[in-house]
Formats: sequence, C-alpha cells, structure tokens
Amino acid sequence: MSRCRRRCLLLLEKCRHMKQLKEAHAQVLTCGLGTNSFALSRLLAFCSHPLHGSLPHAWKLFQQIQHPTICICNTMIKAFVLKGKLINTIQIYSQMLENGLYPDNYTLPYVLKACAGLQSCHLGELAHGQSVKLGFWFDIFVGNTLIAMYSSFGNVRAARCIFDEMPWHTAVSWTVMISGYAKVGDVETARMLFDEAPMKDRGIWGSIISGYVQNNCFKEGLQMFRLMQSTGSEPDEAILVSILCACAHLGAMEIGVWVHRYLDQLGHPLSVRLSTGLIDMYAKCGSLDIAKKLFDGMSQRDTICWNAMISGMAMNGDGDNALRLFSEMEKAGVKPDDITFIAIFTACSYSGMAHEAIRLLNSMCTVYNIEPKSEHYGCIVDLLGRAGLLKEAKELILKMPNSSSPTEQAIAWRALLSACCSHGQTEVAEDAAQRLFHLEHHSGAYVLLSNLYAAAGKQDDVRRIRKMMENRGVDKAPGCSSVKINGVVHEFIAGEETHLQMEEVHRVLEKMNKQMDYSGFNPYPFEVDETLCIQA
Repeated sequence: MSRCRRRCLLLLEKCRHMKQLKEAHAQVLTCGLGTNSFALSRLLAFCSHPLHGSLPHAWKLFQQIQHPTICICNTMIKAFVLKGKLINTIQIYSQMLENGLYPDNYTLPYVLKACAGLQSCHLGELAHGQSVKLGFWFDIFVGNTLIAMYSSFGNVRAARCIFDEMPWHTAVSWTVMISGYAKVGDVETARMLFDEAPMKDRGIWGSIISGYVQNNCFKEGLQMFRLMQSTGSEPDEAILVSILCACAHLGAMEIGVWVHRYLDQLGHPLSVRLSTGLIDMYAKCGSLDIAKKLFDGMSQRDTICWNAMISGMAMNGDGDNALRLFSEMEKAGVKPDDITFIAIFTACSYSGMAHEAIRLLNSMCTVYNIEPKSEHYGCIVDLLGRAGLLKEAKELILKMPNSSSPTEQAIAWRALLSACCSHGQTEVAEDAAQRLFHLEHHSGAYVLLSNLYAAAGKQDDVRRIRKMMENRGVDKAPGCSSVKINGVVHEFIAGEETHLQMEEVHRVLEKMNKQMDYSGFNPYPFEVDETLCIQA
C-alpha cells in the first residue's frame, strides 16, 4: 500500500469531529480509496456515531456505495437503530436480502430490535424465520434478542420456547426471560424462573425486583432487595430507582433514607433519574421540605423531575406552590406532558381552584396540543364535585370523546358518584351509578350508592341495591391497608385473621372504642350500610 493511502487511513482513525472527518474523506477520494471497503466502513462508523457523528451524512455516503458489504450494511443498520430510525433499518435489511446479501449474527439482533420497537409481530416473525433458515437459531445473541422481542409483544409463550430450546444461557438470557414474565404480570413464574437461575448477577436481581415493583408488589420488591444485600451484591441505578418507587408507595421512608445515604457515601453526583426517585419518595412520605431541597439543588431537570415535584406539592395539599412551580417550569422552557397536567389538576382540586383548572384545561388543549385523557377528566370532575358543581361535572363527562374506552368513562363517572355521596346528592348519584353498572362489573359503585341511601334513610333502596348485587353476582372487594413499624411493613386484608399479632390489635381497638364511647366521640357521624361497607 502506498504512503498516501496509509496516511489517509491513519487520518480516519484520528478524526474527532465531523469537520475533520470530511477533510479526511476528501483525502480518501484523492488517494483513490473511494471504493475501498475498509476505508468506507471507517467513514461510516464515524458518521454513524450517536454522539459526534452525522446520520444524514452517513446515509448520503451509504447511498453512493454501489456494492456495500455485509460489514458496511451492519454499520448503517446499527446507526439507524441507535437513533430510533427503525423503518430505515428494515429498509436496509430488505435491500440486503434483495441484493443477495445474507445477514449474520451481528445483523439479526439489530433487525429484531427494530421489529420490537415498531411492535411489528409480522416483521419479527419473518426475521425469526430468516435466522432459523440461516442456522442462527442457537446463537446466543440472536436467541436473547428473540426472547426480548417476543416479550415486548407480550408473547411470553414464544419467548419461553426459544429460551428452553437454547443450548446454554447467559445471565442476559435469564434477565430477559424474567423481565418478560414480569411485563405480562406473571410475577409468580418470574420468581420461579429467578429461583432456577444458577447464577444471579446484578441484572437478574434487578429484573425480579423491578418486576415486583412494576406489578405493585412493593413489599415483595423490598424483601428481594434485602435478600440481594445478604448475598453481597451491589445495587445499580435501576435497582435503586425501583426500591425508591417501592418506598414511596409503602411509605417506607427509612429504607429510602438508607438509599439516599448510600448514594452520598458513593460520592458520585446524583443522576436526574435518581434525584427524581428521591424527590418522589420524600414527597409521598410527607417530607416535602427535603424533596424541595433536593429539587432546588439539581443543575439539570427533565419533565419527569418537574412532574414529581409538582405532584408532591399537590398531594401534600400545597396547591398554590404547585401552580407557582408549574409557571417556573413554563418559563424554564420545559414542555409539560399529560402527567404534568394531572398533577396540576390535582393541585387545583385540593386547593378548590375550579376556575383555574378549567383555564388550564383549555391551555392544555390549545397551547400544548395535548388531548385530554380519562385521568384528566377524572381530576376535573373530582375538582368540580368537591366544589359542589355536580351538574357542571356531569356536563363535562358527557363531552368526553366517543373514542373513550369503557374503563376511561368509568373513571370519570366514579369520580362524580363519589362527589355526589360527599354532598348527599341522590339524584345525580343514581344517574352516575346506573352508567357505572353498565360500564364495569365492580362492587364500588354499588357500595357508594348503598351508603348514600343509608345516609338518607332510604332503607328500601339499600335492600334493593343489596339484592341487585346478589342477582348480578357482584362480590365485595376486600379492603387492604398497611402500616410500617420499625422498618417492617405489616399488611392487613379485610376478613382475614392471619397476622400473628391480630389478637393484640383487637385488644387495642377495643380499648380505643371504650375511650371514644366514654368521651362521647362518634367516629361515624353518618349512617352507612355496614353489610356492604368495604372494610379497611
């Protein structure tokens, strides 16, 4: 190879930004390396780099190559996947097949990822068939990506078939399969598979912990975290975020504080994701001052972080500051999303700002082009209901789009029914309850309406509702409550006597009842239908 060509290839390796790359590209053409596969692959590799490259330039360069090799095609496919240009990935893959180029075990994982991202089961099955045809059925990288793809489609049966037929498994194989079961809500099978894993690295621990948390099994998630700690495994950021989420929902602030101290001891700057998790945990545990201090100390904030702080203020009844923070968010140029407006409407509801909420609803639709969802209507209906504007709330529900699903409509009607019960408005409540009866098979609406009739002294109607439940086979959903004592979360389910200290709990409750009777305090100022009451 001539000295000129060697110097050109060396220049390609030393490029640090696109200006240098274009200069090196000119040298490549001058030295006659314009069709050299190695030089072209290095040019494409730099151009397709997600940080300092230029995907449009890479694509333009690729289109000028008359006979791209499999290596060059793979470089371009990877670049499009990393940039989220999934349709382009499939287009290049199709061109490869048309030109007689066969994919290898580097091509197929990226193509399968593109199929998963597009949620195209048909394309995924075609790529799967191609991998079998070419003999990559037992390749570990292709197999793991196939498991991930089918799991993303919710087809865990197909994913498990691939998992079982693989000749050997890596930690990634176990992690992806456990996550697949958790994604469809089958945490029991996910746990059994976790127990079968011969080795348990941080990824496998993270898959079962996040699986429990994502399926609202927060107590089990914390138990797995303690078990992980006993093995000496160190948690990563994803695990700690899951644990903070569990702490937030259970009110287990002591464990959340331990996570915070652990992060401080590491000495690394907190990422936006971890800071957001801490803010959410402290806010939901009632320590709004610590949450605000963390928020104010952040140098960078994304929309999720702003949402966590606004939502924290809203749920703690600080509606004025929540709205003030929303204004700061707008001034900072951060675009709110649909979650932001749910938090804002909740803040307005707690602070009784009905007119402000209606103004923000209009702003959400006209300024930010966000289409209201059932949660937004539910918040506004709840707000109007709290203000006693029940007819206005009903009119708003009737204006909901026809495309709304029965579940979405039920959320709004349930909010109205609850508001009617609070204000003792039987007429509107009956209409809301009748609509709920047609929308869902759930005991909640029956119980609320029955309690409203009981409070109004309409015992005949109470008996009618009870009979209606029996005829329709509607069962009462048992209530559930939890309390954290000395770092341990105790869970109680209505009607169950399984807690080890249940007798002691009953003795304390009897003592409290006697003290309230002695003082003349009545904890139930209104009459309820005790036979239908969901106990907690």
